[in-house]
Amino acid sequence: MKKILIANRGEIAVRIIRACKEMGIATVAVYSVADKEAMHVKIADEAICIGPEKSTLSYLNKQAILSAATVTNADAIHPGYGFLSENADFVYMLEEHGFTFIGPSSEHISIMGDKITAKITAQKLGLPTVPGSKGAVKDISEAKQVAIEFGYPIIIKATAGGGGRGMKVVMNESEIEESYSIARNEAGVAFGNDEVYIEKFLQQPRHIEVQILGDKHGKVLHLFERDCSIQRRNQKVIEEALSSALSQEERDYICNLSAKAMQDMGYYSAGTIEYLYEDGKFYFMEMNTRLQVEHPVTEMVTGIDLVYEMIRIAQGKKLKQNQSDIKAIGHAIECRINAEDPETFIPRPGKISYYHPSAGPGVRVDTSVYTGYSIPPYYDSMIAKLIVHGQSREHCLMRLRRALSELIIEGTITNIPLHLRLLEEPDFINGIYDIKWLENKILNTQCKK
Repeated sequence: MKKILIANRGEIAVRIIRACKEMGIATVAVYSVADKEAMHVKIADEAICIGPEKSTLSYLNKQAILSAATVTNADAIHPGYGFLSENADFVYMLEEHGFTFIGPSSEHISIMGDKITAKITAQKLGLPTVPGSKGAVKDISEAKQVAIEFGYPIIIKATAGGGGRGMKVVMNESEIEESYSIARNEAGVAFGNDEVYIEKFLQQPRHIEVQILGDKHGKVLHLFERDCSIQRRNQKVIEEALSSALSQEERDYICNLSAKAMQDMGYYSAGTIEYLYEDGKFYFMEMNTRLQVEHPVTEMVTGIDLVYEMIRIAQGKKLKQNQSDIKAIGHAIECRINAEDPETFIPRPGKISYYHPSAGPGVRVDTSVYTGYSIPPYYDSMIAKLIVHGQSREHCLMRLRRALSELIIEGTITNIPLHLRLLEEPDFINGIYDIKWLENKILNTQCKK
């Protein structure tokens, strides 16, 4: 593998390019017209424009990316996360044209990409799942029957969903007709598929996910878990490794169970199995067959470079580590730094007049911004990830306060003040929160003021 095309943008494209350079592999950056001056374009060995500003005409344009790979004689393509990273048709297209996809097989992406199929597969693999409908709920009459069977509250979810779209919580019978209609409409618009299914709604769960890494020779390892419970509208804000909510017995149980399930499935590359955790029980939610935004916290506590390992696995090499070799040392926390108003969450693209990253022991900043960079308004508002590592969670929190206070981004508004506020909250300091804590306790109070 001599040349890799990175089918993405922003900080993750920069992250992958850095890994490739350290492995002696040439890189190709693709970019839209809006990203002509982006950092990933500047540091790659080659760069090629694949379309206009809209992602549907550039970063989601399969033919344009395939053409770019062909023209530049790339051997392989790394998708990063988002965009085409979990598009089975794209992977199948690459496989047909002889390109190596740095990720799992198109079959596994397809299986886990449909929420119903994923849940059925998880059950067959022995993973615990949330009680709910056996498949798509075809009409409101069936929806009402399912709700009666499992009892309110329930949650209606798009089968092809993600990011909280096509998802509605129903507290009682009076809400179900409207919620069912809204969920289907949202799903149809967002994903081109209006199918929905129903599950029992867990009211105060944590969001726990297990990092998996497997090679093409049958070895599958877990790299422990992450806690991603600090969320707003089902979007993660802060992630940690390891979770302060789990006992060692619970950690061993869910991590080993997840690794065994993926080994039985024949899965290879990086992947993450996401669970809801409530009252000492785990419930399979979904699997992301790609690199996660929050992968750095796992890298910080284990010392394993996930991008490096993904590339080696794609080359057909065996994992060097055994499960007993992987240790979790200390604690790591990641803050997603977004160019948005910290109170209204309205995106605030614009030109960065001054940028100064945090530094010092145990501090990592993954970003693609620089002084003079203009944040385009066409894409996600996340512009950086601040990751810190400490000897313990308490040490990590102290280091995070220091690192956030050193991070300077001028010329636009960011959510750094929100992160600093969270670090003063006793519940967060003590690890007492669930996936609705940020919205219910912090943001609702903020709105009332």
